[in-house]
Amino acid sequence: MAEAEQLKSNPLDHYPELQLFIAGEWVSKGDRKSEDVLNPATEEVLGQLPHATEADMDRALKAAEEGFKVWRDKLPEERSAVLRKAAELMRKRAEQITTVASLESGKPIVQSRMELKMSSAVLEWYAEEGRRAYGRVLAQRQPGSRMYVVKEPIGPVAAFAPWNFPQGNPARKMGASLGAGCSCVFKPAEDTPATALLMAKCIQDAGLPDGVLSVLFGVPHIVSTYLLNSPIIRKMSFTGSIPVGKSLMKLAADKMIRTTMELGGHAPVLVFEDADVEAVLEMAVVAKYRNGGQVCVSPTRFLVHESLFEKFVKGFTARTKEILVGNPLDENSKMGPLIHSRRLDAISALVDDAVTEGATLNTGGSTIDGPGFFYQPTVLSNVPHSARIMQEEPFGPVAIINSFSDYNEVITEANRLPYGLAAFAFTDSAKRVKLLGEQLEAGMIGINSFAISVPESPFGGIKESGHGSEEGIEGLEACMVTKLISEV
Repeated sequence: MAEAEQLKSNPLDHYPELQLFIAGEWVSKGDRKSEDVLNPATEEVLGQLPHATEADMDRALKAAEEGFKVWRDKLPEERSAVLRKAAELMRKRAEQITTVASLESGKPIVQSRMELKMSSAVLEWYAEEGRRAYGRVLAQRQPGSRMYVVKEPIGPVAAFAPWNFPQGNPARKMGASLGAGCSCVFKPAEDTPATALLMAKCIQDAGLPDGVLSVLFGVPHIVSTYLLNSPIIRKMSFTGSIPVGKSLMKLAADKMIRTTMELGGHAPVLVFEDADVEAVLEMAVVAKYRNGGQVCVSPTRFLVHESLFEKFVKGFTARTKEILVGNPLDENSKMGPLIHSRRLDAISALVDDAVTEGATLNTGGSTIDGPGFFYQPTVLSNVPHSARIMQEEPFGPVAIINSFSDYNEVITEANRLPYGLAAFAFTDSAKRVKLLGEQLEAGMIGINSFAISVPESPFGGIKESGHGSEEGIEGLEACMVTKLISEV
């Protein structure tokens, strides 16, 4: 039987043993503390995840220190070859990786396959861009002198990733650090550990020297505090919530560790009176409920011109009701469960509060009976500012639709919150397109499109949504230092 057919018939048989990866060795649970990893669609236990001890973390840090010396001295072409090979292995092992990713995260299998294509492309991007970390030669100030600028890897990186993109987030974290010539101590999310481990295995099998990459798990604040208190770590990359990000930045500041912070958002979507409503609706509903809305750049606040408002609400609601919510391994499922019961509680509280404050509930608004952490795709309209969901990122399958009448009014509303990760707008006006690019306060802006992330583009926010970027040349340079050398 082919691998794909085996995975479909017995997906749990292909869930790997959960281990730590330290200094090139796979470390089993032993007598370490551990936690259950659940399938969010069934609430069944997938495996026991070991927590790293202090000795494990010390070993990973020491390995990163020594591994950095080895990896830094490899020729860029040699480092590139490892990452290219890792991307190739990911594609060869795609069925297992994507099946495991869907089991752990609840993401529909079709979306997991799309994520693998993007993630392997990210590794390839860093493989090639790492060969082009150019410096420059400055003009002479006197005969016989020379001043030049070089880019060098910053050193060991501590990277922390969330669960919502169990392939994409590891690809960004590991790809940037390894592509730049750095070593990496990586802590993926405890909710989706096996996916990251399978990716690390691809990198190991591609020829990465032992010690350059370690993968640890544990109580998040314990692991992050321990790593960031080490003098070995020179760079931190974090993707997650704003409160946790601020806490980690304070820890990093004590040792002047450079940070890249990709934090939360509350993306506005501006739909102007000249937009093609049907075209926007076809894109918007898919974008909103991708991964159950558990996406940092998920479109959340739809601000629709009053002349289109009723039509937009009606069309959005009708399409939302058609979304098939179900088993993420079912090829026909368009939305799976939320990641855990805490997300169910959080979404329920926000929706109930909005309705209490006077919002109109057009569809959804409750959990789905049965096992698993399923919540109905939900549409709220005419939501007052007094509702918590107008201030707090919902991070779930809830769309907010409000109307506007004036350009300046909608720009003010779009920029009102302290978040600035992503923003979107739809219009046929060329002049308005230029103004929107200038006036919307976000690190990524999609105009007439929700596609704002490709490997060669910078991914990051402004204001309280963080600083720095992943992907693109910016993601590579975040793991490098600039050095001036003056010769006479």
